[in-house]
Amino acid sequence: MGFDITAVRALFPALKAGAAHFDGPGGTQTPQPVIEAIAGALAAPLANRGHVTLGERNAEALVGEAREALADLLGSDRAGIVFGRSATQLTYDFSRTLARTWAPGDEIVVTRLDHDSNIRPWVQAAANAGATVRWAEFDPATGELSPGDIAAVLSERTRLVAMTAASNLIGTRPAVAEISRLVHDAGALFYVDGVHYTAHSHVDVEGLGADFFTCSPYKFLGPHMGVLASRPALLEELWPDKLLPSTDAVPERFELGTLPYELLAGARAAVDFLAGMGADGGGTRRERLAASFAALEAHEHVLRRRIEEGLAALDGVTVYSRAADRTPTVLLTFEGHDTVDAHRHLAGRGVAAPSGSFYAIEASRRLGLGDTGGLRVGLAPYNDAEDVDRLLEGLAGFLGQGG
Repeated sequence: MGFDITAVRALFPALKAGAAHFDGPGGTQTPQPVIEAIAGALAAPLANRGHVTLGERNAEALVGEAREALADLLGSDRAGIVFGRSATQLTYDFSRTLARTWAPGDEIVVTRLDHDSNIRPWVQAAANAGATVRWAEFDPATGELSPGDIAAVLSERTRLVAMTAASNLIGTRPAVAEISRLVHDAGALFYVDGVHYTAHSHVDVEGLGADFFTCSPYKFLGPHMGVLASRPALLEELWPDKLLPSTDAVPERFELGTLPYELLAGARAAVDFLAGMGADGGGTRRERLAASFAALEAHEHVLRRRIEEGLAALDGVTVYSRAADRTPTVLLTFEGHDTVDAHRHLAGRGVAAPSGSFYAIEASRRLGLGDTGGLRVGLAPYNDAEDVDRLLEGLAGFLGQGG
């Protein structure tokens, strides 16, 4: 089956308000099945996890079902799925835990391409441990972060490399699998920020070679929370700060406090929703996810080309999303015009496309945009050609070039 955009859009109540949403990289709109799953979890009896009362059993089932769903989405072991408040929180937690093994002379690698949530926790943890931070640069002219850029900062003292699988600012998708081999040959761990990547790509954590991989369900149609995937055996080696009576079992060892059961229900429902797009219902959930993401990528590719061709017809527009392999996320600036004004102009016409650096402050500075960034246009599964035309007409009007 192809990608039925009309059927997909019909399941998003927020679209009835009439806006064309290009703000998906900051958080997608929510489909009805996810809303119903969250409400259903809250409407049923709930208690702390256990096996005696109905409330206990419901909580236990919600956690187990969510782990299974996220494991299917990411191609990982359910026993290595850790839930948290956000990807940022999980990265801070793991940076502090891993840093206990670091010493002066050890080296940690971060990149200029990353969201600050995969930079600052490592920089701060390294400073506390007396370790050295080495920076991998990307080419601002092409937006590319190459394996050679990572290799240039690796050494026998490298303990960990933190890198994004896709830039939330300009969409660049580095060659993660190739880079992982370089990292592991150096004897280091590889921590991959997959928050933006997971919304647009069929993830295979093992194939990518990530020792740790984070994502956020609210970036792929689910609720606000964070997820980390790792090998259970690796998690068994790590001991985070935790309460004395809380379990030492993996992955619960890393989940501080009671989990948000209703959000786990929503995350599971989001994975099931994704598995139903572009698939005929046959095969395992993992197989249906592969079919759905193939259909989604084809749909988003057509819309991205429509956007880029429309932008090329406008004068005074600079596009910074230039990597050969990239998500459908486009960063723009305008000659003689502030992107904040463009954001407001579009909003007044029912088009949501925000302006900023979106916490990718090092990338924004590397591109010569300072802390200001630009206008970010990002696609999500519910965008269609009419949305794109409204965007382009709005920008043409903003620039005084018709529309």
